[in-house]
Amino acid sequence: MIYVLAAIGALTIVVLMWKAFGPASIAAARRPRQAPVAPDDDPEFLRKLDEQRRRSRPSDEKD
Repeated sequence: MIYVLAAIGALTIVVLMWKAFGPASIAAARRPRQAPVAPDDDPEFLRKLDEQRRRSRPSDEKD
């Protein structure tokens, strides 16, 4: 009976270690996180703002 409990305990520890340090966690750790880009650093956002500003400005005014 004690051997069955020891086997179940060992199996539980192996499963927990596999979940913590298995290939899925290693692959997730290797993948770099992409930081969010602030609006004032995003070239696409700035381009859209410039286009909106140009459209809203009357055409007879020039810079």
